[in-house]
Amino acid sequence: MLTHMAYRSALLTIVAGLLLTLPLPADLALQAVQKRPDAPHLAPYVPTPQEVVDRMLQLGGVGKGDVVYDLGCGDGRIPITAAKRFGARGVGVDIDPQRIAEANANAKKDGVEHLVTFRLQDAMTTDVSEATVVTLYLLSASNLKLRPILTKQLKPGARIVSHSFSMGDWQPDKVDTFVDTSGTTRTLYLWKTDGKIRP
Repeated sequence: MLTHMAYRSALLTIVAGLLLTLPLPADLALQAVQKRPDAPHLAPYVPTPQEVVDRMLQLGGVGKGDVVYDLGCGDGRIPITAAKRFGARGVGVDIDPQRIAEANANAKKDGVEHLVTFRLQDAMTTDVSEATVVTLYLLSASNLKLRPILTKQLKPGARIVSHSFSMGDWQPDKVDTFVDTSGTTRTLYLWKTDGKIRP
């Protein structure tokens, strides 16, 4: 009888073999195999429309002196926009090596690689203490997991901006609801940290 670990290993081998036989681009097939099975799944990858990115950064009051951390940065559009449009420094964090590669390529294309950094890291273990603004497009449950980490590490006055999802009973300082150009209703939340750790 197979142990749980042996069964899991055999299953992963079978799945990897099947993925590599599918008519996928080689880099996508390899990425599917390389993804860590123990990596936390905080949200599916859904790119934020550029007009929503702009509005998130405006809501966060981003300026030249800010350090913007985007947890679950995807293709890097939030840190890149913070750098390109506002002159801020940007740090993007993602667990997907393909997204990090895209983000670095996009930063180079936009000429802001001197202002942005992208890290292949787990958002739950990332040190955000230097951030003055943190942006999120994760699920509500993921925001709640991050809440004690963010409120412990961020200095008072730092801003947290979340697209679509709140943080439980922590009331936002501002809520911005609008209809984008595609006709989709969007809601953005802004919190300002006050030094109180919220579990």
